[in-house]
Amino acid sequence: MEPTKRIFDDSAYITKFEAKVLSCSECKNGFDAVLDSTAFFPEGGGQFPDKGTLNGIEVLDVQEDKEGIIHHFLPSAISEGEKVSRKINWQQRFDFMQQHSGEHIFSGLANSNFGATNVGFHLGYEETTIDLDVPLSEEQVQKLELLANEAVYKNLPIQITHPSQEELEVLPYRSKKKLSGKIRIVTVPEYDICACCGTHVNKTGEIGIIKITAFQNYKGGTRLFMLCGKRAFADYQRKNSSVIKVTNSLSVKPEELCFAVKRLENEITEHKIYEAALKKELFSLKAEKLGTGEKICVFEKGMTPDELRRYCLTLGENFKIAAVFNGEEGNYKYAVSSKTENCSAFAKAINSEFSGRGGGKPELVQGSCSGTSEEIRNFFNNL
Repeated sequence: MEPTKRIFDDSAYITKFEAKVLSCSECKNGFDAVLDSTAFFPEGGGQFPDKGTLNGIEVLDVQEDKEGIIHHFLPSAISEGEKVSRKINWQQRFDFMQQHSGEHIFSGLANSNFGATNVGFHLGYEETTIDLDVPLSEEQVQKLELLANEAVYKNLPIQITHPSQEELEVLPYRSKKKLSGKIRIVTVPEYDICACCGTHVNKTGEIGIIKITAFQNYKGGTRLFMLCGKRAFADYQRKNSSVIKVTNSLSVKPEELCFAVKRLENEITEHKIYEAALKKELFSLKAEKLGTGEKICVFEKGMTPDELRRYCLTLGENFKIAAVFNGEEGNYKYAVSSKTENCSAFAKAINSEFSGRGGGKPELVQGSCSGTSEEIRNFFNNL
């Protein structure tokens, strides 16, 4: 069987076409249909396959084998030899065209400006990731982003060619691996020349906007998260809406938001310090009211793990053994402290008797257990 004619190679804008069914055979998840030509892009090069319909039947997946034959996977069969009409999901196709073309521009600029090589690319349904083999600073990423959008403003034509072997030998094109045979070259004048099988817009202006939303160190290089076109616009709308809500709540202008958040952080820190001092005083007063003795077991509600620990240690100043159980009847977090006894033994006993978990140092243990306050109190008093 001859390789499938790839209609999308020459034009990514053809979304409706007719083709002849060469074969249709049953496979694991439905039926595998092969046509003499197709506009459906098969998964490859970091890009997902196109979606759409074949004679009204949903195309579940599109894959290409080593012989260049493109397989369309369907939930039901079509007749071999018949002419079929096909329709590509244009919304997804154009979205992918925007992302992929934007990635080429950014990767080309990263290579020409910082000698970075694109060693990984994934065009997902929500975002695109680009892996470069050199670390980039925030300033460098911002520079590349600015230059990439300048390429968009120029509305340059994106060229698709299939150079001869002689032409390829002198063409400075990017490629992640050594290629042979007929090679498809995608060129963005002034910005990038790259071997690529994916779908692209005709002009850079159709990309709309190129936005790096985040980046991080990755395997000694940089992983970038990119949105282009409609995705970038939708992302801006969501984030701008959030900023407006927050600034309205804080009664500040958007440009004052960082200062307002910093002010809130400082206020929260001050309140936490003040609250901690009050809690310390409260624990001391409660401990003083309970007096002194050999051992004590108390039950509380609403304490944080840190407060549980601090209150138990405070009681441990006045009692040889102090135990605090915090929570609702039947389920408790506990802390046991002592200056003279090994508390690990108490934790082991509590865990064994009340299906608990926990441990710690000889002077303080913490954990959780299940039991009623009466059962726990009786058990502790009999230790």
